Amino acid sequence: MSIIAQHGDIFILLACAFGLFMAWGVGANDVANAMGTSVGSKAITIKQAILIAVVFEFLGAWLAGGEVTNTIRKGIIDPALLQDDPQLLVYGMLAALLAAATWLLIASMRGWPVSTTHSIVGAIVGFAMAGLGLEAIGWSKVGQIAASWVVSPLMAGSIAFMLFKSVQHLIFESRDPFAAAKRYVPMYVFLVGFIVAMVTFTKGLKHVGLELGFGASLLYSILVGLGLMLLGGLLERRVDPQKRQDDAFGFGGVERVFGVLMLFTACAMAFAHGSNDVANAVGPLAAVINVVNNGGEIGGEALVSWWVLVLGGGGIVIGLVTYGHKVIATVGTGITELTPSRGFAATLAAATTVVLASGTGLPISTTQTLVGAVLGVGLARGMAALNLRVIGTIVMSWLITLPAGAGLAIMFFFMFKGMFG
Repeated sequence: MSIIAQHGDIFILLACAFGLFMAWGVGANDVANAMGTSVGSKAITIKQAILIAVVFEFLGAWLAGGEVTNTIRKGIIDPALLQDDPQLLVYGMLAALLAAATWLLIASMRGWPVSTTHSIVGAIVGFAMAGLGLEAIGWSKVGQIAASWVVSPLMAGSIAFMLFKSVQHLIFESRDPFAAAKRYVPMYVFLVGFIVAMVTFTKGLKHVGLELGFGASLLYSILVGLGLMLLGGLLERRVDPQKRQDDAFGFGGVERVFGVLMLFTACAMAFAHGSNDVANAVGPLAAVINVVNNGGEIGGEALVSWWVLVLGGGGIVIGLVTYGHKVIATVGTGITELTPSRGFAATLAAATTVVLASGTGLPISTTQTLVGAVLGVGLARGMAALNLRVIGTIVMSWLITLPAGAGLAIMFFFMFKGMFG
């Protein structure tokens, strides 16, 4: 009787427990990135941020989380090398989940915004090195993922820079900034709705049994954008244009209009984050379930069961509620001073980048994307607007993440091999 048949139930139970722990880490550390700008710019309170994130992170994970999950699970290791020894894949995925989750717990306690994607990729590379040797790793795939760590902050930073410049030009430099804000903000709301809806319809809904063609997706996305635009217009009317005592530049009313817009971008970012980063928790979990259910057979396209995505979404929510506030403070107030208009440009740029990457199946780091976007907004105001010390700490924590994930995974891999093997 094979080890997998003998201990199959134990493997699945352990995978679910570690997957939940990993999803908790994603919620505790990474969701702060989705909400940090909104809280930092004082557009929403921490309680509102947690409520928004609970709903939209879960929906993103459940509705649009299937595509990236496949990239994380396949491509880093060559499955053919594990055919004779499928239990190695089970030990490795369990070790990777536990290693990445442990590192996220340490980072969250310190308030470091590290990358959950780095953590799990580093852990999978560590297990492959220990269990199979260096030649077993798909270095070209790892290289692609590593390249995305440079590309995603640059892309998000560029989009944020251009968005903020457009806001400055169209609104702040006009004769009547408040009237200009009321005119142009609904267009930005349309953009938010359209981008998120487009990716959800084109990529995300396969496992809910809904497959739409490109034309239908485009039409529905435009309708969603228009619907949100109307809602934004209604909310906007309630904003008071009166200048307040503490408002030196007379832009307070404009910023309050952007405060309304931040609600939409916060929802978009939470959704985008859930869809991209749930893969880090449920990818390895799906791999273990697949191997056990197929009696040790590796390969074949494993569909991620709906309950696995629900488990991932639930774990993210628990992590956010219990521990998310620490990293929110670092991202929201540490890098540069944010107002609702700056926060909006950063969040929409980051959401657009994450959603595009999620649609193409590339597991990018939400953390780096958002930090890149916040840097882009800061740069639009000049280098003096950036806190270089905080940025240095963040970059250092990113560099440690990959080796930390790999080292812990190697240790846990030998532990599981000793226990079951």
